[in-house]
Amino acid sequence: MQEQRPRCPRPPGEPRWVAMFREPGGDTWTVGAQSPYREPVLYAVGDMSRTLRARGDEVTVALWGPGDGGNGAWRLFGTPSAATRAPAPEPSAPPASPEPERLAERMTDRRLQVLLAGLDRAGLYDLGPQDQEAVRVLADRLDEPTARRVAHWLAAAAGRP
Repeated sequence: MQEQRPRCPRPPGEPRWVAMFREPGGDTWTVGAQSPYREPVLYAVGDMSRTLRARGDEVTVALWGPGDGGNGAWRLFGTPSAATRAPAPEPSAPPASPEPERLAERMTDRRLQVLLAGLDRAGLYDLGPQDQEAVRVLADRLDEPTARRVAHWLAAAAGRP
């Protein structure tokens, strides 16, 4: 038997991207994030979901956005059920896989991509071996927000915001 999903009301106003959160243990929905662009709303949904789950709350989100064709209609893009809730980790359980190593490697790769993209936007495409090593050292030592800031500076210096 399929679990019944809670019905989320359509947000008021003109269609835009809106994330609606359902209050735990109730049928009340509140706007959690809204923007004319989808990406910031999805980012906010992820951040708010992690926070609520860390508190031990159940997370139910409905994502509303503009319908196809730009005719001014709303479209419901998804209402995840409570079954998608991630289980709380056991405090004494050892890691089952080398996730921390893979995560650290992925984050370094992301910072490296951000820095290389900033250099590309600044017009520096042809990097020699010493340049590539310097970028890799930066990616290893910087956190992601700082790497993004450096990439922004490079793009701004080239006159490309």
